Amino acid sequence: MHIDRIVEKDVLITAVRGRLDSSSSPKLDETLAVIPEGSAAIVLDFAELTYISSAGLRVVLKATKLARSNGLQLVICGLVPQVHEVFDVSGFTALIPIHESRASALAALT
Repeated sequence: MHIDRIVEKDVLITAVRGRLDSSSSPKLDETLAVIPEGSAAIVLDFAELTYISSAGLRVVLKATKLARSNGLQLVICGLVPQVHEVFDVSGFTALIPIHESRASALAALT
């Protein structure tokens, strides 16, 4: 798994590539625990995420709770069909706003 983080205006974008499972989820958990000062929202860009396990879902849920406790919005974008299905089955699509692309996610936050 590879993680890229960029800040666009006051939005922290975390792009994840590869597989998010029990062996890689601690790395993402560590990354998402650090929110730069001045951030107003977080976008998790999963356009290149090919697989997510229950361990990965736990990290996403933990990040969502952390963002909300800090008064930030967290949205997800770019889910490939097999990952989107996991989010649907687990009920996460009802908990976290999901957008088709990074551009639509950023547009929804402004």
